[in-house]
Formats: sequence, C-alpha cells, structure tokens
Amino acid sequence: MPPTPAAHRRTRHRVHVVSDVHGNVRDLTRAGDGADALICLGDLVLFLDYADHSRGIFPDLFGVENADRMVALRTARRFTEARELGVRLWAGIEGDRAKVIEGAVRRQYDELFRAFPTPTYATYGNVDMPPLWREYAGPGTTVLDGQRAEIGGLVFGFVGGGLRTPMRTPYEISDEEYAAKIEAVGEVDVLCTHIPPEVPELVYDTVARRFERGSRALLDAIRRTRPRYSLFGHVHQPLVRRMRIGATECVNVGHFAGTGTPWALEW
Repeated sequence: MPPTPAAHRRTRHRVHVVSDVHGNVRDLTRAGDGADALICLGDLVLFLDYADHSRGIFPDLFGVENADRMVALRTARRFTEARELGVRLWAGIEGDRAKVIEGAVRRQYDELFRAFPTPTYATYGNVDMPPLWREYAGPGTTVLDGQRAEIGGLVFGFVGGGLRTPMRTPYEISDEEYAAKIEAVGEVDVLCTHIPPEVPELVYDTVARRFERGSRALLDAIRRTRPRYSLFGHVHQPLVRRMRIGATECVNVGHFAGTGTPWALEW
C-alpha cells in the first residue's frame, strides 16, 4: 500500500497542562517543551509552601518560625487562631498591607509570566490576583475566565478562581458567580478549571487530611454537556487523580510546584 500523502495525514496535537505552579519558575520555563501549547490552570503565586516553610511571601515577611506556626494552625483547621496570628504579625509591618502583598506578588508574576512559552492559555487560581494579570501577560499568553478557545480543532473552556472558604484566599467567589461562568462556557470538548467538580474522591487532600471545595455547578455541567475531558488542579494530593463521570475523563493534572512535570493531552 502506498504511503498516505502528507496532505491527507491526520495531524497530531499535543498540549501540556499545569496547575498550582506556586512559584516554580525553573520548571515552568520547560513546561511547554514538545507541545503545541501550554495550558495553565492557575495558582501561580506562592504565599506559603506547606512542604518547605522557608519559601513564599509569608516567611519572607515574618520568618520561618511564624510560618511553622501558621501552617500548624491551618492544618489543624484552627482558622480563627490563624487569622489572629496574622493580625498580630501584620501589626509589626510598616506600610499598607495590601500594597506590601501586591509588591511581593508583582515580583513573582514578573518572573512567572516571562517563563510562559508561546502560546499559553491560562486561567486564574484561588490564590492569584486577576487584576495584575493584564499587566504581565505578554502577546503569547491568552488569559481566559468564563471563555472558550479553539486549539487544534478542539474547543477548550476555561473557568478560573475558587469558591469561598475559611482560608479567604484572594480569588474566591460566590457559588452563583462561579456557576454563571460555567454556564457562559457552555458545551466544550475540554473543560479547564482550577478547582475540581464536587466529588469526594477528587476534593479530599490525603496529606492535609481535609476536603477542599469543589464545584457542584461544574459537576452538573459535566453530567449535562459531557465534555471529553475535565481538567483541574487545586487539590495537591488527591485521594483519586483520575476518574470517569459518565462520558467525561476527569483529571487532576498534578501539583506542578512539587512535581515540575506537566500533564500531557494528545489527540
């Protein structure tokens, strides 16, 4: 049989997907190698590394000992005490709290956005600061939230942010606002979000030993619109990384800050 003419050969596509980058600039610079595009599902900022308490904005401001105390309180779900500790620590910092944090986040964003390859499609995580992204996203980076993009013949939908929790991270929104963004995306081939659908096995973190917040609206949309894939992050050490919901393959793409390895999708 003669070889298939080049014009009729099926073009293969490959995208790499990362989430929960949390300051991992070194590996982000290589995350798009060998792929047609990179998709980032948010959480670029590193406030406090729960594995290494010396890393992040918090220990830079308040020291490792206080970072140890904060992690211990949050892990024990003693959120009121954690907030009280934060108030005491901030009382000793000169300058406006919001401006101090913004300055630290800007320094991280400057490095992280320069590390993105072209093209990159990105949405926000719950610890990100969306108003700043417009300043740092270059022409090769497309930021989407409640929007769609076509990549290699497939339609990808993007919904960023997280739902409200006692942690009070920067980009937490109401269930109603999140559901509206899911509705705006509509039917897609690949549904890309920062948080997972509300399924116990997907939202339980085995190291933190707690259930993170997943989205019921996302779960309903998966059952209703039946995308090929639902891709997400947020839960760093999930009980289950991959499962099917009806026709949809649901995948936690991994804690990129810890693994340094993107998840690959080929078609």
